[in-house]
Amino acid sequence: MVLTRIVIALRRARDWLIATAIFTLLRLLALFPADKAINFVDTMARRIGPLTKRHRLALRNLERAYPEKTKAEHEAVARDMWGNMSRLAAEYVFLDKLFDFDPEASKPGRIEVGGADLFLKLRDSNKPFIVFTAHTGNFELLPIAAATYGLDVMALFRPPNNPYVAEKVLAARRTSMGHLVPSRAGAAFILARRLEAGGGVGVLVDQKFHKGAETSFFGLEVHTNPLLAKLVRQYDCEVYPARSIRLPGGRHRLEVEPAITIPRKPDGSVDITATAQVLNDKVESWVREYPGQWQWFHDRWEIKHLVK
Repeated sequence: MVLTRIVIALRRARDWLIATAIFTLLRLLALFPADKAINFVDTMARRIGPLTKRHRLALRNLERAYPEKTKAEHEAVARDMWGNMSRLAAEYVFLDKLFDFDPEASKPGRIEVGGADLFLKLRDSNKPFIVFTAHTGNFELLPIAAATYGLDVMALFRPPNNPYVAEKVLAARRTSMGHLVPSRAGAAFILARRLEAGGGVGVLVDQKFHKGAETSFFGLEVHTNPLLAKLVRQYDCEVYPARSIRLPGGRHRLEVEPAITIPRKPDGSVDITATAQVLNDKVESWVREYPGQWQWFHDRWEIKHLVK
């Protein structure tokens, strides 16, 4: 019992030290102009990221997903990934300055939106709907863009493992991203109540899931969370893909695509596995278009034991 308490205390101390270092760095970044600060962390991440164990996992994932590419191409994608991830973290500091989208503006700013008509349609329909996305570009901008059109989307998200970082991130997201539901016990019930009331929910569908629908991603076997498909089966709601794309010059394009066709069984019920596969196929198409903007260091294919 005493040993367990010591281990827990040491783990908490480690988490606190890591969180303190991260927050100190972010506070220092806030002292500089946004573009210079973001470009700086991008440069540093491309140098430091390749020295980590996660980089080796990313390269292994890339080798399996793109066997036709060379090692140099895998390395280039992985370094782009580190640049994208560092920008995502730094952009939290400057979110108010960076998000300048105005539907009524005559000239484009840093943020441009594709599918504005769909935002308006969902806002005015008073029908339940689900928007799904993936860890591509700065996906955190999507709910902010929805709010710009007066569309309130309840978003399911996975908190960081570090509890101190998780607390800060949740507080930051709540101020600008509307209703948030941490992905833990009871989350599915909360989302279901939202849909039952005629509202909309947003989910990330490219996360690792130990037990779920047996599907494929880049031609490799994966388990996919069946939550979205089960919610569709229960509430018969439309499902819309949405993504964020990084553009040159620190700009972003946010896209909402037309509703997907939900696979059905002969009896008309939702095919859970086939629906999960449709989600994977859509995310794969996004990743193939901009491979350096996806988080390849996730253990999506459960191969961490192969990385030494």
